[in-house]
Order: sequence, then structure tokens, then C-alpha cells
Amino acid sequence: MNIVQITPGAGRMYCGNCLRDNALVAELRKAGHQALMVPLYLPLTLDEEDQSAGTPIFFSGINVFLDQKSRLFRRAPGWLHRLLGSRPLLNWAAGRAAKTRAADVGELTVSMLRGEEGRQARELDELVRWLQSHQKPEVVCLSNALLLGLARRLRSDVGAAVVCMLQGEDAFLDALPEPHRRTAWQTLTERATDVDLFVAPSRYFAELMGRRLGLAPERVRVVPNGIDLAGYEEPPQAEGRRPKEGPPVLGYFARMCQEKGLDTLIEAFIRLKEHGRAGNLRLSVGGSCGPADEPFVTTLRQRLAAAGYLGQTEFRPNLSRPEKLDFLASLSVFSVPARYGEAFGLYVLEALAAGVPVVQPRTAAFPEVIAATGGGALCDPNNPAALADTIEVLLLAPEKAQALGTAGRRAVFEQFSAPVMARNMAAVFADARGRR
Repeated sequence: MNIVQITPGAGRMYCGNCLRDNALVAELRKAGHQALMVPLYLPLTLDEEDQSAGTPIFFSGINVFLDQKSRLFRRAPGWLHRLLGSRPLLNWAAGRAAKTRAADVGELTVSMLRGEEGRQARELDELVRWLQSHQKPEVVCLSNALLLGLARRLRSDVGAAVVCMLQGEDAFLDALPEPHRRTAWQTLTERATDVDLFVAPSRYFAELMGRRLGLAPERVRVVPNGIDLAGYEEPPQAEGRRPKEGPPVLGYFARMCQEKGLDTLIEAFIRLKEHGRAGNLRLSVGGSCGPADEPFVTTLRQRLAAAGYLGQTEFRPNLSRPEKLDFLASLSVFSVPARYGEAFGLYVLEALAAGVPVVQPRTAAFPEVIAATGGGALCDPNNPAALADTIEVLLLAPEKAQALGTAGRRAVFEQFSAPVMARNMAAVFADARGRR
């Protein structure tokens, strides 16, 4: 099949959706499909080989912003438009871009969802013309539902079947200020009719978005996320990973933000230290940290310093892939106690692939992922005391922790690898193409 994957870039920050899409395209190519990754807004930051290399960046973040703000710019000459969409300039802008806050981009979100009727119609025209002349895809896959404004033109003018991934858009949309929140959900529901099939990473999120968008069950498929396992040690048939030497380490690897519950984990760590039963426990925090996250991280450092435990904590932002693998291998227990309704949690797979047991809130997709992998334990959400108690059980029972980590690692290699995800997605693409 000739497949195009359209993925928004996150500038200099690592993005779980970008990593997933990049791994998907790589595996589709290995399976013999003609697959291309098309970035939007800003360049992609990846810890693997970039599958979008050599492809233009469409909907340049600078142009999209100016389209929204200035009627005059929407009539700007082509040379200026091309200059502001050049990769060198976008690379420069990416280093200065902060995380997009929903409260600041309500109007822009609605405009993008309106597609050919929005203020970024010129950007959509360019993408459609390029796909018509360069790719002529049979299937176009949108990385998330915030791109649904593209679907109508992709079907009518490019002639492609359109598949849309569902990946946690509800939290962003619900954070939009009114009246943009209501308008965005209404527009999203209307534009959903332009999509052939939707794909959710969990049954939890398939049901949730099915209800909110009024989707018939047969229009939504469930394909769990998968990860690139290169660099992870493949699990032996009978043995678990070697016991870790030195003091136990509690780990976190995700965006360093309140939504992911990093402050909840900090409070749980302080409780564990005060209990005094987990030996010389240390805390390692890794993941993406952009300019918008730095003030929050500063408050966490201050909290740890006030409690007397800053010296037993390390913050390691924006690690490369080899550094990430070493980081995960150093952990005893892993937790990202996200506050919002996580659609999946790719970081859970990464920890389990390293043989590290996880402790997650009993909410959203986490019970589903833990049940499928057998690699961890659940606790009450938004409760530092419950989180600390559950983590402590594993720290005080290393044999149990190792058994959970071993089971989880084996499950990831068997069920949640990038090749498995690509095979399942290829079946969805073939179904969507048949419907067209």
C-alpha cells in the first residue's frame, strides 16, 4: 500500500506520538509498504532515525500563527510564505517554542479544525497539491483528531482513504476556554464524518471518544501502541533481568509537568523517605522539559530541598535514546501517576521493556495496560499516600518486583512491539482502503 502518515512536530521536545508514528512508518517500510511521514508545524525531535527526513514541513508553525492573526498575511506573496516555512527558520523557531497551552490557542484550534473553511486554508491547499503531484497515497493516517480539518480535502481531492488515530485529545480540548471548547467539540464531531476509520490505543479511549464524537462502534478500531525495541535486552525464556546493585531507585520518565503527576510522585517519594523502610532510596526523574515546564520543576526542587531530599534526587531532561535506555535500566520501580485520562501511556511500555515493574493509578487506560502485560500494580489516583504504600510493597519484596518486571518485559516483546503495531495498523489501512 501507498501510505502517508501526517504527524505534528513538537520542536525541540520529545513527543510520544511522534516516536510512535516514526516507529510505525519504519516498520511499514520494512514490511514492504510505500510509507512516508509528513511533518507539520515544526521539525520532529526523535531518539530514532527520522523517517520524515527529506520531506517538506507543511503548515509551518510561523505561517499558521500569522495566518490566524493577520488577514494581510493570508495574502502575502509566495516568496515570503516559503521563506517563513523554510526548515532552517523552523529549526531556529523550534528552539524557542514552548509547550502549547490550550488556554492560549482556542481560536487557532477551531480554525484548524475547520480545514478549508479556516484561516489556514492556504496551507491545506499546499499540502493537497504536493500529495497529488508527489505521492498519490491510497491511505492517509492522521496522528490525532486535532487534524480532522484536513480529512475532507484529503478524501475529495487526493482520493485517499483517511484513518485518524485517537490519542488523548479530550484533555486538550476540555482545557480550551469557552466558547472555543464547545465550538471545537462540535466542529470535531462534524468533521469526524470525513474519516473512514478511527484507531484508539485502548478500549477505554475507544469507548470514551466514541461517545463524545457519536461514532458507531464499527468505525473505531483498537490497536495498542508499540515501541521500537532496539537496544533493549531481549528477555531470556526462563530468567529475569539481573538484580540491580546499589540502593533502590524510584523512576519517572515522561514530560515533567503537573498533568503527568510528577508532583504526586515527589510527595510519594518524600513519604517513602520519611517511612525509612526502603533503605537509601533515590529518585530519578527523566523526560522532556521545555521552557513552559521549568518553573514547575523549580518548585519541585524547592519542595525536595525543604524536605531534605534534593541531594537524593536527580533530574535528567531531554535524554538521547542511549541515555534513556541506561536511565531505565538503572531503576527499581517506575511510576508516572498521570492526573488526566491517559489514552495509553507509552512510557509504561518503555519501563516494562527494560524489565522494571510499574505502579500506576487505577484509572483511564492503566488498568487495561497492566492487565495485558502483568507488569505492575495499581493504586488510587491522585493519592500520594496510596502511591507510596504501593511502591513500598514492591521495594520491600524484590522477588515480587522482579517477577512483575519479567512478565511485563516478555509481554512487551510479544505483544507491544513496533512490528506488531505495524501489522495491526496495516490491516486497518487495508480495511479503510476497501471502504473507499
